[in-house]
Amino acid sequence: MEEEKKEEPIQEENKSSVQLELDETVDRLKRLMAEFDNYKKRSAKEREGLYNSLVADIVQKLLPVLDNLENAACAETQDSVYKQGIELVLKQFQDVMTSIGVQKIETIGTTFDPEIHEAVSSIQDEKLGEKEIAQEYRKGYKIGNRVIRHAMVVVAN
Repeated sequence: MEEEKKEEPIQEENKSSVQLELDETVDRLKRLMAEFDNYKKRSAKEREGLYNSLVADIVQKLLPVLDNLENAACAETQDSVYKQGIELVLKQFQDVMTSIGVQKIETIGTTFDPEIHEAVSSIQDEKLGEKEIAQEYRKGYKIGNRVIRHAMVVVAN
């Protein structure tokens, strides 16, 4: 009988040490899962940033082509079929830009924001509010929150 009493406290000690070890293992597992989840989120954010950066670099080189197409579409010509062809190519180019996430920066009638606009001149106009954009010299574009090219504008008042 006395031996049974001695074994019982030992079993209790084993149970508590096993429980403690189990708790530590569960805690480590939870921490590892949280670290892995953070890693996945960080990786996804880095991938998205890298994608936007690569697209922005490529689009920046294509923007002069887009500008020239827009100028060609606005030019007066007697050949309506030629003009229609230029307009179709321009529309296709703009659709591609939209499909890859490139957005035109809004200008005329909006408030000047130095983060996305570049002021090249200012005018006094009582009809317009303070720091309101009156005219656009060059269109600006962005992808997500990253500005590819600032819009060149004239700011009122």
